[in-house]
Amino acid sequence: MFRRLTTYLSSIRDRDPAPRSRWEILTYPGVWAVGFHRIAHGLYRADLFLLARIVNHFSRFLTAIDIHPGARIGRNLFIDHGFVVIGETSEIGDNVTIYQGATLGGTNPTNGIAGKRHPTIGNDVVISLGAAVLGPITVGDGAKIGANAVLTRDAPAGATMIGIPAKPVPMLVKEEPSFIPYGTPCSDKFDPVTQRYEILRCELETMRARLDAYERETRKSTGGEEIRQNKDGEAA
Repeated sequence: MFRRLTTYLSSIRDRDPAPRSRWEILTYPGVWAVGFHRIAHGLYRADLFLLARIVNHFSRFLTAIDIHPGARIGRNLFIDHGFVVIGETSEIGDNVTIYQGATLGGTNPTNGIAGKRHPTIGNDVVISLGAAVLGPITVGDGAKIGANAVLTRDAPAGATMIGIPAKPVPMLVKEEPSFIPYGTPCSDKFDPVTQRYEILRCELETMRARLDAYERETRKSTGGEEIRQNKDGEAA
């Protein structure tokens, strides 16, 4: 029991640079929420639904994290800060990280597996702040859901999903560290908007080079007469 607790606290410390010791992590609301959920889930499986709900509501009052007693959670779940919602039929693998404001929500059960309304999250998944993962979908191992993304379809293993609706974006995997806080890198070179800007800048430089070459050829064909252009592109 003690070894499992220290292993759990160490796994959180590996993903969060803030705590000075493992025992400081015991003050985290996410740790308390997971602990209360273990009790509530045990009562839920014993068909003591009312007692399970009472534990759930007490936990939500203390931590601002709402985990339905029916949700199935693996090892080392790290919920960083509060206001997280995890629905009844959610299934969460090992070493998953969920940031504040994220939701594992449900949809109409007739649109998916009978009785299954909430997502299945693989191992080592990162769900960033404000993200919503909705419906009986599957998020593959190692996937990352970006901030404020809305995911309504399956996410492949290792994919980084951003946007509304969330779609995979290309990432420079070889330069990524083993764990990326908040689900997506902060470097500009990983930003899709910056990548588009760099492409446009490259195309502009290519056009300028071609224009310079055209001007040189024009000067040669006119016997050395120079054609000069001002910054607005008008002939001087």
